[in-house]
Amino acid sequence: MYLWYSIALLVIANIIAFFQLNGQFYWKDSSFWGNGALMSIVGIPVGYMFFHATRLSYEHFGFVWNMRMIGFGVGTIIFGIMSYLLLKEIPTLKTFICILLAIAIILIQVTNVIDE
Repeated sequence: MYLWYSIALLVIANIIAFFQLNGQFYWKDSSFWGNGALMSIVGIPVGYMFFHATRLSYEHFGFVWNMRMIGFGVGTIIFGIMSYLLLKEIPTLKTFICILLAIAIILIQVTNVIDE
């Protein structure tokens, strides 16, 4: 159960982080999304979510490397989806292959459970 909570936190944190970093390109005339100081404050809850996602993953696996790989994969997938949906950036073949590799990394890590 820890693993799924961890992945859910990763998804939410990556969605917020996408808006934090790339909202300036979606809302170009906004004084909020273009304000670096305000966006830095948004980093506080995002960092808190990443912290707890890592803690929960460690509770599940007993190692930190698994979460590093899962976090990379989830971040890549979320970024790809959000870039396509909001910024209308069409993935190239290289991008599509990278997203498939990210999915493979997540699946490898999720099934890497050591039974005690």
